[in-house]
Amino acid sequence: MSNEKTDTHFLVPGMFHHLLPSRKADAHKGANGSVAIIGGDESMVGAVLLAARAALLSGAGRVYAAMLGKDAPAVDICHPEIMLRRPEALPQLKQLDCVAIGPGLGQSITAIELLIFWFTQPACQHTPMVLDADALNLIAAHPHLAELVKKRHAATMITPHAGEAARLLATDVESIQNNRIDSAQRLARAFNVICVLKGAGSICAHPDGRYFVNTSGNPALAAGGTGDVLTGLIASFIAQGLEVFDAAKLGVYAHGAAADNLVERGIGPRGLTASEVTLELRHVINQLDK
Repeated sequence: MSNEKTDTHFLVPGMFHHLLPSRKADAHKGANGSVAIIGGDESMVGAVLLAARAALLSGAGRVYAAMLGKDAPAVDICHPEIMLRRPEALPQLKQLDCVAIGPGLGQSITAIELLIFWFTQPACQHTPMVLDADALNLIAAHPHLAELVKKRHAATMITPHAGEAARLLATDVESIQNNRIDSAQRLARAFNVICVLKGAGSICAHPDGRYFVNTSGNPALAAGGTGDVLTGLIASFIAQGLEVFDAAKLGVYAHGAAADNLVERGIGPRGLTASEVTLELRHVINQLDK
């Protein structure tokens, strides 16, 4: 398949004005969506916190963070608005609008069991899901997990970088990078998901063949934690009511635009952090929403 792109496939700011649902004067937190972020094995709790903070600062009404690690904190001191839970406590919540699994998840037996639970429980079958990082590595390594993903009733999104995409398609990174649009479309079809293939010019692909190429972003995003931020951002948009494919497109564009704004102000590209991108996202989203 050719990777030649036309203008209709590029993400541009005009696509996103008023895309997010308007907020009524009497709105309450429950009306703005509830998100759960699951991951954070030993020494990797920061990944969940970055994703949860991105979900919070991009407008989700309720944000839960659940971590596997015994070193998980009881509270996020920087953002105590985030509600920390043990993973086993989340299914008791009836108001979840989106669940994101993967940031810092690790590849333990516990992580595999957690994925099986969320993929098979009847109550979870109608909840949109975003899968990232080690969730994708486990799916690539265990065919039974891949089959469970394909059979989900609710919308599912995967957000691989080139290495994770290569593992999912049983190929090499060079092949992915040389055929990025085709690779994203293959992943979307193979797993019956929305695929966001991250990288320079991130690709958003739908299983029906539609795709878009992001036009925002710069090399400053090649830093630890920025992928976790994107996961939380997209999950937040889904919880706030966006159709899943629209959430993918808005997420990758806003994520890149935040980095562009910061570099333009002299913050980066060297040394730009995921936390700085998260804070700038709030400004970008509110500007796009005007």
